[in-house]
Amino acid sequence: MSRTSTQVAGVKFDSYICNASGPLDASFEELQSLGESKSSAIMMKSCTIEPREGNPEPRYVRLPHGAIQSMGLPNLGYKKYLDFVKDLKKYSKPIIASVSGLSLDDYVVMVKEFQKSDVDLIEVNLSCPNIEGKPQVAYDFEQSEKILSAIRNLGKKPLGLKLPPYNDFSFQKQMAELILKYDIKFITCINSIGNTLVIDPEKESTIIKPKRGFGGLSGEYIKPVALANVRAFYELLNGKVSIFGVGGVNTGSDAFEFLLAGADAVQVGTVFEKEGSGCFERINMELEEILLKKGYDSIESVKGNLKYL
Repeated sequence: MSRTSTQVAGVKFDSYICNASGPLDASFEELQSLGESKSSAIMMKSCTIEPREGNPEPRYVRLPHGAIQSMGLPNLGYKKYLDFVKDLKKYSKPIIASVSGLSLDDYVVMVKEFQKSDVDLIEVNLSCPNIEGKPQVAYDFEQSEKILSAIRNLGKKPLGLKLPPYNDFSFQKQMAELILKYDIKFITCINSIGNTLVIDPEKESTIIKPKRGFGGLSGEYIKPVALANVRAFYELLNGKVSIFGVGGVNTGSDAFEFLLAGADAVQVGTVFEKEGSGCFERINMELEEILLKKGYDSIESVKGNLKYL
């Protein structure tokens, strides 16, 4: 067994590193590439009921330490991803569906259908910041509860939530209470920081087109926020819920920080888009070296062991 093997919601992962929903996971060919890569899972694109082209270009721009984007959930529609599942099983790694409804009924329909499929986990995305006119559901705790109540008993596959960044402990506490009340098995935190703005001073303009230039910030810029959310939820949920850490995982050292904070696994998005699928093996090998050097023989032996001054 690998030193970095882990479990999320009772599902075994061969390593601590997998892809995040978003970059390079929308088409069947991209999902096949993830199957052939060293990503420990195949995380699918957050899907909607109907196919979406997404927002107008330019909508994704690399930055020195990350990226800003306002993709607008371009995807093939949930029925296509249901069809892909049977052909992806041959890779013998966990398959994770990610659903992003535009209404409560959308969530119910998609969760119900993926519960009948061969996916291993279902991530319910409550935190897309880049849909015109649609707020991030996870900031509305009343609406979040309505969705969780409606989807909780649609099947036995573990349900998870993809969460936005929370910058106040009271918000994290409210969401943690809902997570425990509705038996959510894992969380993914965080999604990109929404409605940030990057300006090109030479052109005196925004650098992406949608939403007058406002978009989600990702990469190294957001790692401290991601670590804080992982740690807060790790403490609030008392080990009852698995945690995917996301945001600025570029190296094995970054992954180790998320491990100390309490993440059961990490997802890689921005560096995957920039570097390609070789990043999964590289980051995992770097993490293996850190664990070996420090004398840790497993993920469990160090998870959550953050020291306080």
